Amino acid sequence: MARITVERAHNLGKEAARAKAEQLASKLQERYGLESSWSGDTLNLRRSGVKGTVLVADDSLRIDVELGLLMSAMSGTIKSEIEKALDKALS
Repeated sequence: MARITVERAHNLGKEAARAKAEQLASKLQERYGLESSWSGDTLNLRRSGVKGTVLVADDSLRIDVELGLLMSAMSGTIKSEIEKALDKALS
């Protein structure tokens, strides 16, 4: 299993950051089949071989992803894609 953590600061405020997280989750669902659900300020993401969370704070977004055995081989690529998508979403 591989763990990926990506955190970025923002100055959007919590509500705008939640909207950005929702947009990101939508793209992940379309592209990778990840299902999402909110639990407070945490967006839970899940699909076979992948589970993760997006924690929305007033001044930061933190993404934690746990990859199953088969997906672990692609952890570097997946982390890079998460970083690009998050940077684009927050720009």
